[in-house]
Amino acid sequence: MIRIVLFLVWVAIIAAGVAWVADHPGDVAITWMGYRIETTVMIAALAVVVLALAVMLVWAVVRTILRSPEQVSLFFRHRRAIKGYLAISRGLIAIGAGDLRVARKSADEAARLSPADPLALLLMAQSAQMAGDRDTAERAFRDMTKRNDTKLLGLRGLYIEAQRRNDADAARLAAEEAAEVQPSVVWAGQALLDYRCATADWAGALDALGHMKGALERSDYRRKRAVLLVARAQALENIDRDTSRALVLESVKLAPDLVPAAALAGKRLSEAGEQRKARKILEAAWTGNPHPDIAESYASLRLGDSARERLARMRKLAEKVPGQLEGALAVARAALEAREFAAARAALAPYLSAPTRRVATMMAEIEETEHGDEGRVREWMARAVRASGDPVWTADGVVSERWLPVSPNGRLDGFEWKVPLAEIGVTRPVIEVAPPVAQPIAVTAPESKPERPAESPQRKSAKSRTAAKASKAVEPVIPLVHAPDDPGLDAGGLDRDPVPEPTAPPDRDTWQRLRQLFASRPRP
Repeated sequence: MIRIVLFLVWVAIIAAGVAWVADHPGDVAITWMGYRIETTVMIAALAVVVLALAVMLVWAVVRTILRSPEQVSLFFRHRRAIKGYLAISRGLIAIGAGDLRVARKSADEAARLSPADPLALLLMAQSAQMAGDRDTAERAFRDMTKRNDTKLLGLRGLYIEAQRRNDADAARLAAEEAAEVQPSVVWAGQALLDYRCATADWAGALDALGHMKGALERSDYRRKRAVLLVARAQALENIDRDTSRALVLESVKLAPDLVPAAALAGKRLSEAGEQRKARKILEAAWTGNPHPDIAESYASLRLGDSARERLARMRKLAEKVPGQLEGALAVARAALEAREFAAARAALAPYLSAPTRRVATMMAEIEETEHGDEGRVREWMARAVRASGDPVWTADGVVSERWLPVSPNGRLDGFEWKVPLAEIGVTRPVIEVAPPVAQPIAVTAPESKPERPAESPQRKSAKSRTAAKASKAVEPVIPLVHAPDDPGLDAGGLDRDPVPEPTAPPDRDTWQRLRQLFASRPRP
């Protein structure tokens, strides 16, 4: 609409100008080289316009003639580029379809028609990878690194090829160069992060993670940074306690539910005399995730406390999340140290019907410490062998006694507190069947029957051998053997709290003696 209005305005202006010239007639006289030309103003203006148009036309023809070689060359180049583009498109589609023959043919055609096209280099590298020609693929990727627009793509290809031939140094160099070119590239940052973690370079890992901040989710970034801060704090634990404490406190702020961070923060703060702050951190972590490491740090908040004071503190902690096995075990451990055996038994009582290994082992330790009853200790240890497993630090099918920041496969924050192999299936109760007591098989004489034809000697010998085998008593495959002081199944089964035997308490060589007792149990 605006253009139409402007066009009409210009037409009106031109018409007004022509009308004004027509209303003011005049003469124009030109004298040049003895000639005199006289005409009106209107004709002179028209002559000037015609002369200008003629000059412009002549100049356009001359310029076209002068530029014709360039235009012809441009035409051929354009047609060549179109053919190269079609070859690249055909080759990439063939790679996606798995047609190696068409892909290699299109790559050669694209390299001939469009050697400087970055997609032609990509097609050549992809087709070489598809054919298993690693040298050609690497050469194409190195050519890409020489161009600014394809440098990251070439470095990515070199990184993948180095990984395929298990060349960790070449892969690291490609990732480092890519991170220098563009620090926000995720694959390069992740590769550097994995390498720094594998070499325990936690400061370098934190720097690599910082470059990836914009590409990660906020929660994921905070969790990974918290794990790396804990790892660095653990590395500086025996070198610089102040720095270690500052790092672990920052980790707790980023991830309050991270068990290693809370446990280490509690220890460092209690050493610095900040028991109140340590208690708040440990209680918050315990509320979100009850864990024995947190209970251990909470029990040692004040080093000068007596065993009964530690027991009272553990009871207070367990009450924050009632009905938790970890709380019961923590209370039982503190009660055992305080020699409050009744309290220890009461804490574990709800879990004795189906005890886990830690519960059964704790009961064996209580029996050893309180009564020194070897039979009851062995019974609880036998139940521990058959009991269901407890959660442990597990990652990639590997169980670790303590938390580690990196899994065996190099995965950051890979260890989880769970029962090993619990995801395979639901645990089912084990049915134990005692071997049957063998009873001799009596063979009775056959009743008298009408006389039959005489049997052959071979048949008689076979029958006699069968009768001899049947007359022997069938012996059990696994005989039942009990230790002299083992209550066994006759003591009322293993599913109830054993009754103490009137034996004197042995020497307090505790668990070394306990292991010897359990190892000396006779085997069938």
